Amino acid sequence: MPGQAALYLLSATQILSLLKDDLITVEDYAHSLLHRIDQRNDIVKAWAYLDMPTEFGCSLYQGNQPSFDSSAVSILRNAGALIFGKTTTSELTWLNSGPQTTNPHDVNRTPGGSSTGSAAAVADFQVPLSIGTQTGGSLIRPASYTGIFAMKPTYDAISLEGQKICSISLDTLGFFARSIEDLQLLADVFSLKNTHPHKIIPIREPRIAFMQTPMWDQAGPGTINAMDTAFTILHNRGIKVDQVLFPPEYTNPKMLIENFNTIYETEAQSSFRQEYNMDKSKLHPEIRALVETPSYAPQEHSQALDYFTRIRKSSLLPSSPNTTQFSPPASQTKHLSSIHMPVLNIPAFVGPNKMPIGLSFIAASFCDQRLLHVAKSIADPLMSDGGWKIDLPV
Repeated sequence: MPGQAALYLLSATQILSLLKDDLITVEDYAHSLLHRIDQRNDIVKAWAYLDMPTEFGCSLYQGNQPSFDSSAVSILRNAGALIFGKTTTSELTWLNSGPQTTNPHDVNRTPGGSSTGSAAAVADFQVPLSIGTQTGGSLIRPASYTGIFAMKPTYDAISLEGQKICSISLDTLGFFARSIEDLQLLADVFSLKNTHPHKIIPIREPRIAFMQTPMWDQAGPGTINAMDTAFTILHNRGIKVDQVLFPPEYTNPKMLIENFNTIYETEAQSSFRQEYNMDKSKLHPEIRALVETPSYAPQEHSQALDYFTRIRKSSLLPSSPNTTQFSPPASQTKHLSSIHMPVLNIPAFVGPNKMPIGLSFIAASFCDQRLLHVAKSIADPLMSDGGWKIDLPV
């Protein structure tokens, strides 16, 4: 066990074990985290507040103090979690630009958004766990950029009550952590389930399918190498691996992106109408323009929802309970939010720029616990041989 000042280096699972054995106190751990934040946050800028104003990255809500917890925070409190503070995010989760949060592994790079601070704080050992929300890629992308694990559960598996909604059909609450065991902690706290009875799957039994997304021609050399490396590592470990194709109706990238954007923008426009009516002058010009100038008609929104419903019904994933799939990271797979599948980032690989690259590990909807279980089996060989190693000041 490290000294009390270095407890921040441990995972949440390890800290829980020490607490249960009365080897440390919660106060010991909190002081260690605060010391780490004090050392590093002027560089990383992950935190909006270490107390609890809720401002959604928007000046309109400056100083806003909610009178009640969101459903997610309430569940965490009831489970005994130490709620540390609010991390940074882009304005109303909409903008690509926003807070000055940096990537802990290279302060000249972004940690990704919109769950910017949540990913950066975990990656920099300022907290072991955090929560965020994904509309398109705001969990999986920051996790890939910062070299940590993240999980976007099945859509609507966790209540968003009390949170600011961007897209009612897409937004999903999920988790960041530095280990799958810690993701499992939060999955259990939030009672994620399987639609079928869970069974133990030996490491040689899973069948892993590798999928090149319809946007594969946009993949960079680091992503291509990560997919090839993962395939080789698992194959050499005796795990059944296959290359699979998407259903024909899922291979038109222009149609995928256009239908995603139709849902995203139409629902965000509706969501942000409240803030616009409160005081539009305090909103970013991009958000004002979104509300004032709709890009899509209501019937187009309905047609886009129908499009992704048809894809979900086309059985993108085989029905075998032992089959899970790999895809490239979030820049390639944000449309997966539209088909409501659980996604887990495994941060095992490194790009030509020495920055981390993650791959998305996917299962059928409401097979969240199975996704975690199989991911545990394959993460160790991938992390061991994939090339990514955390190298931060401690």
